[in-house]
Amino acid sequence: MVKVVGIDHISICVSDFKRSKAFYRNVLGALGFKLKHDLANYAGWSNGKTLFWITEADAEGKRHRHRIGNVGLHHYAFELSKRKDVDDLYKALQRFDVEVVDPPDDYYVGGYYAVYFLDPDGLKLEAMVFDPKGLREAEKRAKKHTRTTAKPAGKPARNKRKKKS
Repeated sequence: MVKVVGIDHISICVSDFKRSKAFYRNVLGALGFKLKHDLANYAGWSNGKTLFWITEADAEGKRHRHRIGNVGLHHYAFELSKRKDVDDLYKALQRFDVEVVDPPDDYYVGGYYAVYFLDPDGLKLEAMVFDPKGLREAEKRAKKHTRTTAKPAGKPARNKRKKKS
């Protein structure tokens, strides 16, 4: 049986090479990727395990903006190591004025924490971590915060002072 040991690279076509190169330089840089290949019509970033390539689409391809739901790639997810990394990337995305479609949150069940955002052509990207322990800790913090900030129901407590004799 053939065994896949990883994903070597992904290559996407973009409508404006210069604009997309600037976008991916920022976003992939925030994710620890380094520009390894800088060619006239291709650019490739690596994190030591995966290459992420962009190239300019041909004239026919440029006539059709990417739309989630069409045949083709739905989205690409970068797996991160902890929830804080997702939060830190979100802050970087805000600094880079990237369109975020779903901010950091627990999606699905069991500790799937992610942020979803779009590249300049509308390709959906995701940064996520599967961290059940982190989810339990976040739920405990939220519960504790709720207890300390919640107003008690019913009558307000009276200020009991000792009477002076």
